[in-house]
Amino acid sequence: MLPECRMQDDPYQIPKFDLERHDIDDFIEEFRGFHSEFGDCFSRQEPRDNFYQYMAGQLSQLERKSIEPIALNVENAKVRAMQFFVSNVIWNEGKIIFKYRSLVREDMGDPDGTLIFDESGFLKKGNESAGVARQYCGTIGKVENCQVGVFAGYASRHGYCLIGNRLFVPEIWFTEEHAEKREKCKFPADLKFKTKPQLAAELLEEISEQKTIPFRYVVADSIYGNSPDFIKAVESIPGVTFLVAMPNDTLCWLKKPVILKCCSKMSPRCLKSAVYMESAGGP
Repeated sequence: MLPECRMQDDPYQIPKFDLERHDIDDFIEEFRGFHSEFGDCFSRQEPRDNFYQYMAGQLSQLERKSIEPIALNVENAKVRAMQFFVSNVIWNEGKIIFKYRSLVREDMGDPDGTLIFDESGFLKKGNESAGVARQYCGTIGKVENCQVGVFAGYASRHGYCLIGNRLFVPEIWFTEEHAEKREKCKFPADLKFKTKPQLAAELLEEISEQKTIPFRYVVADSIYGNSPDFIKAVESIPGVTFLVAMPNDTLCWLKKPVILKCCSKMSPRCLKSAVYMESAGGP
């Protein structure tokens, strides 16, 4: 349960956790209905079934939610079939994202909605997962072996959720020594290194151009606020207000400087005099 201080005097109140027994009883039907929304994104019934079982496993109380534990604990699921589904089956990812964002718009879309950009890390023990490396992991606050993703969240007066993501692939993965790993992870041949702010800018442009999610505000922390790529992407969208953090050592003018218009023949003495007059508050 959330503390009351998070619920009071807030224009975008966080919904209270108020599930009742009949909500749980009806949940499986809601789950089946949600799954059916994406049926035409798959070419055959087998991947549709594996998609259902994979979602059920992710929503379960399993401690480890990799393929094998899910397949062994979800009814009718098979380890090999689910591994093949996740690794090799092709589905219409763009269509899935579009349908999902359309559902988000129906449930919580608002013209004053807010897009939130941030990254998150996922600890890994091995070195074979796509993009895994020793890098800063925000979930534990230190450098560790992990994967990192850039995420887009959406919040409005009606609720909040995630609406997009990009895997951050460290620069070392694009070296020759990682060529075999790139092939094993089935990276596209034309994939190039991109910074986290560049990935966030891509996500922002995709969401804006898709015109599925209504929003007025964009917020992000200093890694994005300090990025020309991200700021350029936000400023290109009409009618959007952005609020971004900046590093605490950022230098700025306390007073707008005067731009001197001078000829190329101005002597060093004249230039020094003009600068002195400006610093002293002169004309």
